[in-house]
Amino acid sequence: MSSDRRHFIKHAMAGAAVAAPGLEFLTGLRAQAQTMRRRQKSLIILWMSGGPTTIDLWDMKPGNANGGEHRPRATAAGSAVQISEHLPKVGAQFRDLSIIRSLSTSEGDHARGTYLMNHGRSPNPLTPFPSIGSVLSYYQGMDVEAMRNADLPAFISVGGTRGESGFLGMKYAPFTVQNAGSPPENVSPPNGADMLRRAALFNRLEGGFTSNVSMDAARAHREVYEKALAMVVSTRKDVFSLDKEANGQPISAALKEEYGAAGPGANGFGRAALLARKLVEAGTACVQIELGGWDMHNQIFPTLANQRLPTLDKAMGTLVKDLKDRGKLQDTVIVWMGDFGRTPRINQNAGRDHFPRAWSVVVGGGNIKGGMAYGATSADGMDVTDKKVGILDLYATLYKGLGIDPTPETNASVRDNLGRPYYIAGDKPTWITDLVS
Repeated sequence: MSSDRRHFIKHAMAGAAVAAPGLEFLTGLRAQAQTMRRRQKSLIILWMSGGPTTIDLWDMKPGNANGGEHRPRATAAGSAVQISEHLPKVGAQFRDLSIIRSLSTSEGDHARGTYLMNHGRSPNPLTPFPSIGSVLSYYQGMDVEAMRNADLPAFISVGGTRGESGFLGMKYAPFTVQNAGSPPENVSPPNGADMLRRAALFNRLEGGFTSNVSMDAARAHREVYEKALAMVVSTRKDVFSLDKEANGQPISAALKEEYGAAGPGANGFGRAALLARKLVEAGTACVQIELGGWDMHNQIFPTLANQRLPTLDKAMGTLVKDLKDRGKLQDTVIVWMGDFGRTPRINQNAGRDHFPRAWSVVVGGGNIKGGMAYGATSADGMDVTDKKVGILDLYATLYKGLGIDPTPETNASVRDNLGRPYYIAGDKPTWITDLVS
């Protein structure tokens, strides 16, 4: 029997007759959840909250006054692609990763920069734009095969929520997991709860609600509860455990320690990276995980060397390797990014300030070619000198890497809150053809 979330709600809440069909569909959902199949690739966003200092990681300037204390080292892609000496595990994966060194954005404020990078547009009081994660959730929702038995959310944010669903509505909002490795809150039924009786009660209440409000609001309200009920009855909530794989096999202590999810130096970002791998294997369209503490206005170099980079190196390097070893990197796009970059000039407090004019992001997996450093900045890092990339160029590249053609001719658009076409990477998208064909 085939049943998706809509069919479950429709039948399990069919008034007085809820018991028999409701039980049938509830049992079907639980029994068949593992058969879910997907065609769409997944996206993992490694979000560096606070504005990462990309001149000290991906676009180093040795020998220049702005270069700082750390030194570059060659990656697996060779001496032509060098990154920080403090990222050896990440560097070992650069046959599958590439750097875009010529990103130039317009927002130097944390809130506005965060919004821009997650939504592809600057904030607009008239149009609440959807984030890239919500767009991917929307596209997955259009795929009947992908959504069959899709009892897990399509967009999951771990540790905090940076992207919003905007005019797409709450159905496509991120499901937030506060602590990787701990079960999500409020998704287990109370002891002794009869879910069919509760579904029937909800159906009666919902009937009164929908008769007194607009259709769009009623639909949004129902869809939020639909998502919640799908999670409550899911047999796959173990996907949030970091102790075992989907097949029940234990996750080795050695692998967890490689991520930084266990052992000496264990941290939330390492646990989130391991969880992200499990979630994309389970069919989640977009997972965003966060490493904070990048707003380094002072003492930047010891903070990087002793805190931020060891954490990043273990989690990011192991994530890429683990996905590749398990045959999932070809189905998963990874993007490393943050609010903006940081000033090439070192300030009087041995830190760097906000700088969106010229900075870097890292991409890989899916249809994206690895082993490249695309674009360039000046010797002092102040300006883009070759192949400038804007935010919509980055978005178009990510969508192409995911197997989604963002051109208007393919109808890669949705309708905004005013009924106008909204093109996911602009009405004239240009992607980086050196990275994706």
